[in-house]
Amino acid sequence: MAGRKRSTSRTKRDEGKIIHVVFGPGGGRVQPHVDNADEEASVASREPITDLFTRAEISRLLGLSPGRLRTLDKAGVVSPTGRRRGRRAYTFSDLIALRAAQALLDRSVRLRDVTRAIGALKKSLPKVTRPLAELRIVSDGRRVVVRSHDGAFEPLTGQMLLDLEVQTLRDDVVRVLRPTAGRERARTAYELYLQASRLDEDPDSMDEAEVLYLRAIEYDPWLAIAYTNLGNIRFRRQHTDEAEELYRQALKIDQRQPEAQYNLGYVMLERGEPDSAIPLFRGAIEADPTFSDAYFNLAMAYEQTGKPKDARPFWTRYIELEPSGTWTEIAKRHL
Repeated sequence: MAGRKRSTSRTKRDEGKIIHVVFGPGGGRVQPHVDNADEEASVASREPITDLFTRAEISRLLGLSPGRLRTLDKAGVVSPTGRRRGRRAYTFSDLIALRAAQALLDRSVRLRDVTRAIGALKKSLPKVTRPLAELRIVSDGRRVVVRSHDGAFEPLTGQMLLDLEVQTLRDDVVRVLRPTAGRERARTAYELYLQASRLDEDPDSMDEAEVLYLRAIEYDPWLAIAYTNLGNIRFRRQHTDEAEELYRQALKIDQRQPEAQYNLGYVMLERGEPDSAIPLFRGAIEADPTFSDAYFNLAMAYEQTGKPKDARPFWTRYIELEPSGTWTEIAKRHL
């Protein structure tokens, strides 16, 4: 397991401040043992948009009780249209319709109107050849509109409130029903990540690194460290909002990852929000007590909030971890 690369810069102008992860605490994931090689290969190769889902899987994924699913089936709102191992199963299009029905029912739309809306929506779905890339279902409070690259069409007029990003369904399937991406997919993702990590600090190869990180995420959407390093690239390009979003995505996957916590804390600190940065730096330290830069910036955050006494222990700890250097001298001056 390789160590992390860390810089010693503390200025916004120096892009090296953003910590680059090779592989370290908080970044690694233990893959569960799979005895059946055929089953492992099946899990690795399955993609959500081509999957068939059982009622139990749909219940876990959407939080709909089996009883509610049976009711929607009998009422003709959404019924499983596929077959899996000889039994009725839900397709990805059925899943889209179920999520839409759930959103409408949660807003107290009458079941009769839900049935009409979902029936019209399902007729519209065959028009979309690439649902993850093309489809978005929105409402302006007066009508449900399905938008795709080919244009917009209105399956039903009515007081329907709906805002469904279909791409998130794919991510939810992976998160809830595919806790691992399968060993082969995870291995491929990590290899792509390693290739990218050798390229992302050189401006001449940063574009290539970005493409590799994106490919790694496609193979394994739960490779948290890939999001972190992709965020670093966006930060270096001064796309701070995009970097923040990627760091937050990494923390959704692995809330203890010290690198993502630290980098997000640094963004907050640079933005002039030290109160928001403090718990993030603390989290990075809790996950990795030897994270010297986190101590330095945590102390700096406390200084910026007007609490120099609270900062002192962290200046001291930084000096213990980094006995010499320019930033050590700065830390000493605060004591």
